[in-house]
Amino acid sequence: MKENSKNNQLREMYDNVMLPNYAPASFVPESAKGSKLWDKDNKEYIDFGGGIAVNSLGHAHPRLIEALTKQAQKVWHLSNYLTNEPAINLAKLLTELTFADNVFFSNSGSEANEAAIKIARKYHASKNSPRNEIVSFEGSFHGRSLLNISLGGTEMHKKGFEPLMPGIKHGVFNDLAGLEKLITDKTAAVIIEPVQGEAGVYAATKEFMQKLRALTLEQGALLIIDEVQSGVGRMGSLYGYMHYEVEPDIVTSAKGLGGGMPIGATLTTKLIGESMQPGTHGSTFGGNPMACAVANEVLKIINDLGFLEEVRRKEKLFTELLEDLNKEKKVFSGIRSEGLWIGCDLINADSGDIINRSYERGLIMVSAGPQCLRLAPALNITDDEIKEGIEILKTVF
Repeated sequence: MKENSKNNQLREMYDNVMLPNYAPASFVPESAKGSKLWDKDNKEYIDFGGGIAVNSLGHAHPRLIEALTKQAQKVWHLSNYLTNEPAINLAKLLTELTFADNVFFSNSGSEANEAAIKIARKYHASKNSPRNEIVSFEGSFHGRSLLNISLGGTEMHKKGFEPLMPGIKHGVFNDLAGLEKLITDKTAAVIIEPVQGEAGVYAATKEFMQKLRALTLEQGALLIIDEVQSGVGRMGSLYGYMHYEVEPDIVTSAKGLGGGMPIGATLTTKLIGESMQPGTHGSTFGGNPMACAVANEVLKIINDLGFLEEVRRKEKLFTELLEDLNKEKKVFSGIRSEGLWIGCDLINADSGDIINRSYERGLIMVSAGPQCLRLAPALNITDDEIKEGIEILKTVF
């Protein structure tokens, strides 16, 4: 990179002032539109990362800009001593489109999952039931708070942060035989992702999810489905649980819900939600009017049969092009997809190295561990952008 690079100047400043828990790219974005991004030196990139499944409608979508601008001229923030119309409208829309009756708003997926666990335990406590055990699964990822790394199945995320939260046990993802021993009369709730994204885009089988629902009902435990990454069109349906023909007790949503604005939502039924009386939980910024105004528009755009059909068609285009690339270059041992959420297992290559080489050529991707490339582009990415990005990836290999 050239000596007078604006990217270099800002990255040097970053290293001096920021906590070193991230290792960001050597370039710094200046602007973005749709699935294209330009850095401080005006270099162009195709975005296959989507802010890790957050920019569900790409960058600077005109309808989202309009919704944000209108709300910004009205009210920016209100405490939870007051409510606001965008939050009410968003909650109403979410309950109309899902199983839920009640919604709690927060700022992120981690917070949405924290709320879900609190709701589950409070529900049982309100019935004078001693249940408090939470069941999760190996390979899972639920966020970075102390509770959520305790729920998660990745040892690397836990190291150095002990002692972890008690009352949590882990089962084997997609292991039908082990479920009956896992869920007992001590289980308050089971939390599961329909697709384990951080593990490499591994989907729960329909049989596993349906048996899980049957056993939780039989034992009186709640089923929490973590849809932080899988929700809002990512899998080709509005929420991933809809693929499985099950009705959960609690669903968590974030990432793509805000289309880039920070928002989290915890959805549940009125029966379960009524245990959360005033004072039991809260969030200073949860239900922010601007975030909710944008999320309303995101849902309206994505909850369209034609739009969701396009997600599935683009998934097919992506996988066909990746398979063609693999036939030519023999670089992947496996390619998995769930809508526009794709994991590619690398042969004799490090994902970090491939991602850095891709940056050099103008392509943004993310990883799921050192041997897996993960693609989570905007749901409205164009065919031409898909083809262009795959051509860049081909030159990288």
